[in-house]
Amino acid sequence: MTEAYAAGRYEEACALLPPALRAAALAVPRRRMARVEELRLRVGRPVGLSLPEGEIPLAQTQVGAEDLEEVLDRATEFSRYTAAGTLSQGYVTAPGGFRVGVCGTSVQGEEADGLRELSSLSIRVPRVREGVARPVLPRLIEAGQLQSALVLSPPGGGKTTLLRDLVRLISLGTEDLPPMRVSLVDERGELAASYRGRPQLDVGPRTDVLDGCPKAMAVPMLLRAMTPQVIALDELALDEDAGAVRSAAGCGAVLLATAHAASPEELARRPALAGLLAGDIFHRTVTISGAGADRTYRVEALP
Repeated sequence: MTEAYAAGRYEEACALLPPALRAAALAVPRRRMARVEELRLRVGRPVGLSLPEGEIPLAQTQVGAEDLEEVLDRATEFSRYTAAGTLSQGYVTAPGGFRVGVCGTSVQGEEADGLRELSSLSIRVPRVREGVARPVLPRLIEAGQLQSALVLSPPGGGKTTLLRDLVRLISLGTEDLPPMRVSLVDERGELAASYRGRPQLDVGPRTDVLDGCPKAMAVPMLLRAMTPQVIALDELALDEDAGAVRSAAGCGAVLLATAHAASPEELARRPALAGLLAGDIFHRTVTISGAGADRTYRVEALP
């Protein structure tokens, strides 16, 4: 991923901002643009730029409530009703694959979007790193067969980026593996960043995306309807997530999933997910450590 590409994605994200905030955000040096992971907008505060080492304020900016409303209007193309399903879960995906997280006063009942009195927004700047999975994928193949794998790292460690590129390569096919049908469970819209049903990020030509659906519901739906060879899921965390994976383990599909943990040993201390390392669910773990260009990927076989 080049600096020019990364800075360009930041500039695209800035198009969601009101004019005054956009001008300030576009005035930062391009080297810094290339490193920004999120734009944070909080009422009464400066715009925050989230970098790998932490968040810094954008000088000479102050966010107003009307700014948040304008960003949300731009993100939904002035049609919040069409985004009501994800807005009620606290986010919306804007054109280009930019995920906008939303905080405010939650409204229960018949309201269209489920939120009022917006207090803060986060605009995530997704950057596809094509090829990042190329050194990893051959280590997930044994006797010509793709093995089920669980990708581990602390939050922000690159799990989603790696999983997305694994899905893309498996769907496309490589010299080591023929093309395969992949069903992608994108519950939070971070893997494919679908906008109005169309993925905004490249997840491969033979990938079917089920967006915004809880994993426990999505997995049996995909098994019944799409006959996947591979099922990919991001961020297993809850008992029901683990249950969805267990239910699919004996159905003939290869499983690729991610979870927050610095190591298999740390995952084993989490009651909801510890059982995923036992039995015949996953055959490999991929542990990510480091950051940026210094990231390493340790692949281990499970007994």
